[in-house]
Amino acid sequence: MSEAEERHASWLELFFDLVVVVAVIQLAHRLAHPTWPDVALFVVLYYAVWSVWTALTLYSNVRAERTRMLSMLIGMFGIAVMAAAAPDVAREMDAGGTHDGWFIAAYIVSRSSASRSLQRAGAIMTAWPAAQLGAGLTPWIASIWVEGPWRYVMWGIGVLLDLGFSVARGRRPERMIEELNEQIRRRMKRDRHLIRSRPVPGQYAPAVLEPVHLGERLGLFVIIVLGEAVMQVVLAASGQSWGPELALAALAGFGLIVSLWWITLQYGLSAVPGAAERGLKAYVALPAHFAMTAGLTATAAGLGVVAAEPGAHLHGGAGWVLGGGLAVYFAASAALGLALRAERRWIWGWAVPSVLVPPIVAAVSGLLPAWLVVVLLLLVALWRVAYRHRGGEAPGTAPDAAAA
Repeated sequence: MSEAEERHASWLELFFDLVVVVAVIQLAHRLAHPTWPDVALFVVLYYAVWSVWTALTLYSNVRAERTRMLSMLIGMFGIAVMAAAAPDVAREMDAGGTHDGWFIAAYIVSRSSASRSLQRAGAIMTAWPAAQLGAGLTPWIASIWVEGPWRYVMWGIGVLLDLGFSVARGRRPERMIEELNEQIRRRMKRDRHLIRSRPVPGQYAPAVLEPVHLGERLGLFVIIVLGEAVMQVVLAASGQSWGPELALAALAGFGLIVSLWWITLQYGLSAVPGAAERGLKAYVALPAHFAMTAGLTATAAGLGVVAAEPGAHLHGGAGWVLGGGLAVYFAASAALGLALRAERRWIWGWAVPSVLVPPIVAAVSGLLPAWLVVVLLLLVALWRVAYRHRGGEAPGTAPDAAAA
């Protein structure tokens, strides 16, 4: 496909993204007063939203102008229900009970609808099989009859099954296609009528992804998360006295957000200098995208806590959410750098330090004023911004996409 023919996000897809904005905001609020179980549950809930968005993004990527509006709207409404239920998952409401059941139902319906839409497309999503086959849905369905902490353990198992299945199957797509075709042949041999009426071999073919469109969609998700970080700082700053400490926290927080945006603008979604992302497989790129955006969401939540009390010491796990989220973002980028064979100079001099320093800052965050914690993390991000690749990419290089 030539540059003039490259497909971009449709109005339907941009409208669909609006509900993701709300979902990210709701999930970030769960990290305002975090414990480790809170963080674990946040990861699971975030994956549920991300997986529905990803499945429908892959569907619209493959179907292009033949994308069914109803399929997208079902997913949109499902994510909206999940967003509304998210604050009350595993938390007793004043009226009694939780919204666990609503979250489970919305997730199952949304994922099942997205899977059926992909199946009707007539090709197999070998790039990310969980989007079409729903490997991790069974534990979610079974959790309807389970109460207490084991319910959330089952959700986590579902997430691991989804990720593991997609990575394992995505690495050998030709084997997956052959196994599916073999199943068709066996079924047809049991039915002689089918043998006479249609050819046996070659019933399935792999879906072909449009890389520019996919790269744009993944990039838009990153922009949504960064926008949520800006909103966290702005809302927390409203209604309080604007003193020097808040000014420092706001400037450092905004600088951190801009730095993360700049790295993406400069080097693409992987944030790896000189990366040829067209050769990056989806089974590597999509888990990294999940980790990077989840890390950014956690960082955004931490920035909101800092802006609310910039002179105080960060309580409990807030420092770990802030620094740990940034470390996860940079760790996923470093892993992509290894996969893309980035320069060793960048890996050891920039990527590894940017992963190690934020947890150190998080460990001492309870001893420092909150604004200073953000300043230290800003310095880490600026260290990544300051890197100059020997290939000399021009600023403003558009993010590329992962290949199928």
